[in-house]
Amino acid sequence: METPGSQTSLHRANLERVVRAVRMAGALTQAEIARTTGLSAATVSNIVRELKESGTVEVTPTSAGGRRARSISLSGDAGLVIGVDLGPDRLRVALADLAHRVLAEETEELAPGARAADCFDRAQALVERLIERTGSDRAKVIGAGLGVPAPVDTATGLLATATALPGWTGVDPAAELGGRLGVPVHVDNDANLGALGELVWGGGRGVADLAYVTAGTGVGGGLVIGGRILRGPGGTAGELGHVVLDPSGPVCRCGNRGCLETLAAAPYLLPLLRTSHGPGLTLADVVRLARDGDPGCRRVVADAGRHIGTAVAALATLVNPSRVLLGGDLADAGELVLGPLRDSVVRHALPAAAARLAVAPAELGPRAQLLGAVALVLSETADGGLINFPVSRTSSLRERMAPLSSR
Repeated sequence: METPGSQTSLHRANLERVVRAVRMAGALTQAEIARTTGLSAATVSNIVRELKESGTVEVTPTSAGGRRARSISLSGDAGLVIGVDLGPDRLRVALADLAHRVLAEETEELAPGARAADCFDRAQALVERLIERTGSDRAKVIGAGLGVPAPVDTATGLLATATALPGWTGVDPAAELGGRLGVPVHVDNDANLGALGELVWGGGRGVADLAYVTAGTGVGGGLVIGGRILRGPGGTAGELGHVVLDPSGPVCRCGNRGCLETLAAAPYLLPLLRTSHGPGLTLADVVRLARDGDPGCRRVVADAGRHIGTAVAALATLVNPSRVLLGGDLADAGELVLGPLRDSVVRHALPAAAARLAVAPAELGPRAQLLGAVALVLSETADGGLINFPVSRTSSLRERMAPLSSR
């Protein structure tokens, strides 16, 4: 029998720590595994050799700091994960392995006001299509991540106030999609997943404290503190778009007045240019014209950047992240929006917080939420202790690691 503190128990715990670290990062050198897990270099080397012999990990030559090193990643046979990004007007689905390789992805347009059941049916169909197209073994899918444009109540899993998805309030997306796919589904707000996607794959790599802001049809935000998403009990942590900047300003869709979203989102920015530029203008048009030198569009973009910067300044003072990444359609304006944003942060944030804050464009574009959904599965399964192998020292490591690929 395995007893706490025994060599068998310690070995098992060390195996779990190494596999979890590699699963979340995608690939690490042995030195990085040692730093991440706190294990000695010798222990990591022995565990990596054991995992390689069992076929659980793949080891490939690489370099680190100008020196030869070995990159460790989970085997492509270890399992598959599904990522789903559900927006008001489009659906994105990806299939990836545990080594963070995206095997296939597809996007479909959604009709405005589509019913929840119809959207989940289409998501299921897309997943089945990707599995068939890649020739993947469906039994190897360990879970799915789902991003939705609404806060998710962390206690119930229900959509709290689905303002971007009319009629969806109270829907249980994990149960709906999980019932169709037959695997565990992890759900989060799309901005949180954007932050997670950038943390794992994009501009947040190597950063423990990160704020991700997306500005387009609305303004959303996600926070990563200590390498983990900060959600709050109601799932609304990081909702930067609903920070009130002008208590007597326009009424926001949330019911408050003067939220950041009423000063920096497309439905409020475009009417400012309707008289001078005519109807039919989109935010992408505004950004393009601003980059081409149009003075009116440049002014609207700069003002939006300043408003976002004011809200980010408050965030910097309160939470003190080391990096803020701007995504969404407005981010395509580059320095035309980032410059005014930085100026506002310097003007309004605590100087010590502003001095240590880097503001940069997000790197993943519209794929951030989709890749974040994939990363969510990797994160949740790594934290959930899915590795539950038997303790017999005579059993093969492949048998002991079986739950890694069978759940």
